[in-house]
Amino acid sequence: MTSVSIDIEVPSSFSAEKVFKVFSDFDNIAPKVNPELFKSIDIIEGNGGVGTIKIFTFGDAVPFTSGKYKVDAIDASNFCYTYSFFEGDNLMGILDSITNHVKIIPSADGGSIFKQTVIYNCKGAEKPSEEVLKIEKETYEKTFKAIEAYGVAHSENY
Repeated sequence: MTSVSIDIEVPSSFSAEKVFKVFSDFDNIAPKVNPELFKSIDIIEGNGGVGTIKIFTFGDAVPFTSGKYKVDAIDASNFCYTYSFFEGDNLMGILDSITNHVKIIPSADGGSIFKQTVIYNCKGAEKPSEEVLKIEKETYEKTFKAIEAYGVAHSENY
């Protein structure tokens, strides 16, 4: 099985704890801040913890309609979250799965660094194009910045 990955790294002036708390509310925030990308994110099985299965319904700006993913790991004490898409047209017909590893790393200045590694696990030799990977990376960065801004605007909740 072939795989290809992208790495996203975005600095934040906010603490790792605050960034993780805001990111943990992704399902509610993403459709509000990026409705063109996310129509909805709904739990279809589980309680939100490890093993929970969710469905993304993508917005009109995305060439996909939906994707199902499973929460693989949550480590709040180390600010880590891992999830894997396993079904949906976001797998582009060439992927078995897409695994996302998120880690928020505290910075010496009291801020943090949001890191996300996205691994595209291919069915065969065909891989997403460099253009698709570039667009995906930009989308993840834009989404993080929008979610962070939402957290700032609604700091009483986080």
